[in-house]
This record gives sequence, structure tokens and C-alpha cells, in this order.
Amino acid sequence: MKMPSLKFNNISEFHKHFELPEPENPLFGVLYTQLEEGEQASCETYAFDEPVIMSCDFYSISFKNIISGEFSYGRTKYDCTNGTLLFTAPNQTMTFKDMVFSSESYHIAFHKDYIRSLDIYEKIKTYNFFNYNVNEALHLSPKEEQIIKDIFKNIKTEYHNNQDEFSKEIIISQLETLLKYADRFYKRQFLNRTDDNKILITKFKDILNTYFEQNLFAEEGIPTLDWMAVQLNVSHRYMSDTIKAETGRTAVDQINLFLVEEAKSLLLNPNLSISETAYKLGYEYPAYFTRVFKKKVGMSPKQYIKEYSLN
Repeated sequence: MKMPSLKFNNISEFHKHFELPEPENPLFGVLYTQLEEGEQASCETYAFDEPVIMSCDFYSISFKNIISGEFSYGRTKYDCTNGTLLFTAPNQTMTFKDMVFSSESYHIAFHKDYIRSLDIYEKIKTYNFFNYNVNEALHLSPKEEQIIKDIFKNIKTEYHNNQDEFSKEIIISQLETLLKYADRFYKRQFLNRTDDNKILITKFKDILNTYFEQNLFAEEGIPTLDWMAVQLNVSHRYMSDTIKAETGRTAVDQINLFLVEEAKSLLLNPNLSISETAYKLGYEYPAYFTRVFKKKVGMSPKQYIKEYSLN
């Protein structure tokens, strides 16, 4: 049986479906609910009793305490035990199953047309967390959680005021502040997950070793970062950020360093020419291989052979 899906082309459709008030701005919406005194944390605001796939044609930033259920984003199930901050870009898909949210929730939705003419339009593309898989969502400490909630509330207050010529500028300023804090908190999260990072990097290197042993560099070419990320079951950007945070080098650098180390052994094989070594390592053009090798080793493949060959 095919899983039902929800596709929201605009913020008004989203509000209407969940029986929420019409957004005051068709390109920008703010939702904020809070526990009333005496209510229990298990109170439910919305629930998805049946599995459903949902996607939206706008950006969203959400902070929710999830009581129970399964929440998948891309290929990965989400850890529902803690309050987290989740960022989604237009047309990304989420899957909900038996979901129950706490009645304390914060949500901002904005269409790209709302920010298109502003500096934030380009800046937002540089924030990798809008493209992370859901298991890579931002887990907040209590102090960080309070900072984010305060910004949400500031945006909500301005949004519901009598809007004037300053309103959008103030809202955008608060939104930019929220994103800067999120960027800081994500970098903190990477630093605090050293053990997980080391496991990912070990797996990354193991995949390259297996790929080489199976002669796939020669047959398929150098693996792309997207392909490597799929093997690791994480997003391309998360993999790249983790490797850079842990090693100080990019994922591409790590692949090139692996190839250079293998090249050192192959170049000392008298039965292989420099061109044959390059092709065996997946380089379509030997001249490019030579440039990479010289950059990493400090000498050309020909000089390396002359320096280290026993013949």
C-alpha cells in the first residue's frame, strides 16, 4: 500500500491543512505554542497517526519536543528522545509515523521570495544544516535552547505587531541572528562528537581501501563525494563537515592523499608506467595525476621514481 503524501506549495496551504490561523504574510509564517500552567508535557498539539510523507515549497526552522513516534528525513530515522532544532529547505521530504508532538513548539516558515532581494538569500545557501539528514539535526543544551527560544519569541512578537516599514528588517535581523547561533552550535556539536567523527573517518578510509582492492578506481574512476556519503549513510555535507572538523582537511583532500599513498607504491613497480599508474588510480588524464602528486609530495612522479627506485 502506497504511503499517503502531503505536498504544500505555500505557507497558507500548510496552515489551512492543520487548521491554523491564516499567516499574516503569505511568504512568512510563525507558529508558537506553549504549555499553559497546569498542563502536562504529554499534551498533544498535533499527531500523525498514520505514516505520511510531507514536503513543503519553502524553508522551515522548527524546534519541537517529540513525545513518541518515528520521524525520518531522507534515508535515516530521527532520534525522537530530545528536543532538537531542525532546518529544512524547499522540497525536502520528511516521513512521519505515529508522531506525537508536545504542545510546546516553535516553527518559522518562509518562502525564498521573502528573502530573494536580501543578503540572507545567498548567505542561507552556505549553511550546510539546511541540507543535513535528520539524524544530523541540532541537539541543543538547555542554555542554547533558551537562546533559540528567545529569538523565536522576538520574531513572533514583531510578526504579530502592527507591521510597518521596519518590521521586515527587524524580522530578518532576528532570523540572521538565529542562523548565526545555529552555525555556532553545530560547530560545537561536531567538536563534542569526536568518537563518532573518528568512526566515520575510519569507515571513510575503509571504503577507499575496499574500492582500491576491488580495482574499482580503474574500472569506475575516482568515487564522488555523493557516492561516498551514500556508503556512509549520511549526507554529503555532513560527511564533508565531519572530515574537515576532525582532520583539518576536506574530503577531496583525503581521497587525494589516499591516492597519493597508493601511487607511491605503484610508481616503484618497474612494470607500470606513470600513465598506467594514473589510470589504475582512476585519473582520466595522467597530467592531472602528476599535478596532484607533485602538490602533495613536493616532487613529480618522475622525480619520485628517480629518488626512491632501487633500480
